[in-house]
Amino acid sequence: MNKRATIMDIAEQAGVSAKTVSRVLNNEPYVRPDLRERVKAVAARLDYQPNMNAQALISRRSFLIGLTYERPSPSYVVDLQRGALDRLESERYRLVVLPFAEARSDAAGLIALLRSSMVDGVLLAPPSCDIPEVLDSLDAAGIRYARITPSTMPGRGACAMLDEREAARAVAQYLIDLGHRRFGIVLGHQSHGATQARLAGYRDALDAAGIDAGSVALEQGDFTYASGQRAARALLERTDRPSAILAQNDDMAAAVLTTARELDIVVPDELSVAGFDDAEIARLCWPQLTTVEQPVASIAADATDQLLHLLGGKSETVPLVHPYRLHLRGSTAAPHN
Repeated sequence: MNKRATIMDIAEQAGVSAKTVSRVLNNEPYVRPDLRERVKAVAARLDYQPNMNAQALISRRSFLIGLTYERPSPSYVVDLQRGALDRLESERYRLVVLPFAEARSDAAGLIALLRSSMVDGVLLAPPSCDIPEVLDSLDAAGIRYARITPSTMPGRGACAMLDEREAARAVAQYLIDLGHRRFGIVLGHQSHGATQARLAGYRDALDAAGIDAGSVALEQGDFTYASGQRAARALLERTDRPSAILAQNDDMAAAVLTTARELDIVVPDELSVAGFDDAEIARLCWPQLTTVEQPVASIAADATDQLLHLLGGKSETVPLVHPYRLHLRGSTAAPHN
């Protein structure tokens, strides 16, 4: 087995002191550019890998970043992790995934999990990013955090986000412009702020078009495919069946397509369906889903970048708002009646 390269090995081959090597590897200032490049080249040639345990002991850091989330769709979790890992690829920090169910009803349990995980910082995905008790406890413990797509308190702490209300308004407006007036909505999980933000966006468009909110059929889901099936059947078996259904994520929208097929309802001739997220399933189902893109991986990467800045000593960050994009596909068309 090859001997693991050390700082002393790099110093010897680069012709500099071990202190200079340490300063380069820690990205400290006041190192001549030519020395910095020489040390980096030798470190790369020797395939130098820092000893994280030793660094943790010296710096009193764990070099761990936590990512906490609650029961979202599988594609959402994958995109969250992909974005965070992409940003951490060249960093010393490692990602620890900390799923936690029912954060709103057990905020104390989530706080205990985060504190016991010995993380230096944490990425808070919905709904934990919107729970004041969680943010207060992390502030008190001195644990840095960045919030991913918060729906409340956008000015508190570092955050990267999407204007979910405006994105939802846009997709509802598109269906209204097609001529739809009878709507059904499949709601997301009750504990997620995104559910209310997206519903508010839908209602902004419906109200502007003069469509009575009382005429819109609402069915509760929880962002899972199974909940979408249950909600879809309830909507499609109504005597006043909607001509268009807005589902608050793509997993539930795909379930609406499946249920419509089971009931011999032709999409988009007899029913239009629109989702939210532009997850992979939106392009795999048939017909492909009209949906609004939420760039989850990019948002997670930017939140990770903000957290790294905080861990590096930066005291303030500016909330980053990502643009949405509407994808028009085969699941929507003008109503036939």
